Amino acid sequence: MTTRVVLYGIGSPVAADVEESLHRAGLVLAAGIRNRPVESHLSDEAIILEPEGVGPDLVALPHLIPLFTPAHRQRAAREAAEAGFLRPFSLIDPSVAAPRRLDLGPGCYVNAGCSLGAASRFGAHVFVNRGASVGHHAQLSDFVSLGPGVVLAGHVALGRGSVVGAGATILPERSVGANAVVGAGAVVTRDVPEGCLVLGNPARIVRRDIGGYHGLPVT
Repeated sequence: MTTRVVLYGIGSPVAADVEESLHRAGLVLAAGIRNRPVESHLSDEAIILEPEGVGPDLVALPHLIPLFTPAHRQRAAREAAEAGFLRPFSLIDPSVAAPRRLDLGPGCYVNAGCSLGAASRFGAHVFVNRGASVGHHAQLSDFVSLGPGVVLAGHVALGRGSVVGAGATILPERSVGANAVVGAGAVVTRDVPEGCLVLGNPARIVRRDIGGYHGLPVT
């Protein structure tokens, strides 16, 4: 029997990629839940429902949250749980060669064209966007987001709710603190404290106490 999956929160453009990953994996998009009054980014064929229109048959299905911003993903996860969605679904796009030694938490998503190193651990609701390269022994805490083309070398640790922007590189054995943001294209050569924004090559702290990506912390 083909697995049916609900996408909870469909206002981000990246929801289109998640729908394609489901299709490539031979999974069925049961419905997209519009948890905010915004435009859907799913295909015209997708069933779109408001939260109040969700029946018990859909609530019982596994769900995935296709939102890149960590705080939005955390808020949607809480809303989904309050609505009765208790089966967070993790999905690695079939284009990705997943290592045997990968500890994948609930609600994770890995987009197409990524490379995943062995002996890594992903916490809950980690989001890895297109073409990212995650080195061996990576430690990605809950609600981490990686942008397209990110490169993490071996033994990199990313704190809860941190974001690494498109095309950024983090050198081996470096750590990024909770709710910190590594700007697009930055090259991280030293540890990044929590709640900081770093930019440039080599990356420098340009702001402290930013609160998180878009100023929104993961609590």
